Amino acid sequence: MTISHPPTPGTALWLYAHPRRGSLNDRLFQEGVKALSERYDVTTSDLHAQRFDPVLGDRDLGDLADEPGNIAELAGEAYARGQAPGDVQREQARLAAAELLVIQFPLWWYGPPAILKGWFDRVLTSGFAYGDMDAELGVPRRYGDGGLTGRRALVVVTAGEDARSIGPRGISGDLESLLFPITHGVLWYVGIETLDLHVVHDADGLDAAGADREAERLRQRLSTVHAEPARRFRSLRDGDYHGTRSLRPDLLPGRTDLGIHVA
Repeated sequence: MTISHPPTPGTALWLYAHPRRGSLNDRLFQEGVKALSERYDVTTSDLHAQRFDPVLGDRDLGDLADEPGNIAELAGEAYARGQAPGDVQREQARLAAAELLVIQFPLWWYGPPAILKGWFDRVLTSGFAYGDMDAELGVPRRYGDGGLTGRRALVVVTAGEDARSIGPRGISGDLESLLFPITHGVLWYVGIETLDLHVVHDADGLDAAGADREAERLRQRLSTVHAEPARRFRSLRDGDYHGTRSLRPDLLPGRTDLGIHVA
């Protein structure tokens, strides 16, 4: 069973995944948290500084470590028994309290750093973030429903490439599509709505003036983030995927791009 976790109004969690002090990401993290604190009570999870272990394994299973079965289901059962490891419980408590989640990371090999992926693996357990069925509709409480509804997320990402090469027709692929596994497959899956991406392009080549501009742009974004509308994806429970788990053929016929899942 998934337990819903109503957020605490005015509370934010800044989830940060970059190893280097003195880097551009470090500056954006420090100044971003300071700016966001003008409106929110901000808790930070600096994964590298915390030495967060990203590897899902037997220690996540409590007394069930020697039991056969699906590791995700066993981790969910360990959560239900109150046997999740202390570091996971801490991160779950921070996330459960937050009405705004900021996720900041550099784009490495067209995805997030491994430490952030591991945070998703270990923290978003069955029973905490997802799990049970909508008895009335007969569908799982996922994709717009689940334990973490009522929250919004801002993804802040630095990329070494320019806006053209990582844009809709860019050789490196469209960044919106590259991050779909996070915005839709992780966040929307557990009920968290996302805001427009905040992207720093050409991050590897910025000079001091460029870094100043990006820090100010982030500060300005955060000053109004509380009023931004979320980008809603289609919900599993709204009938658009009825009976097949693929989009109904009468909706946007002929299209197969990921944009079809935006409401």
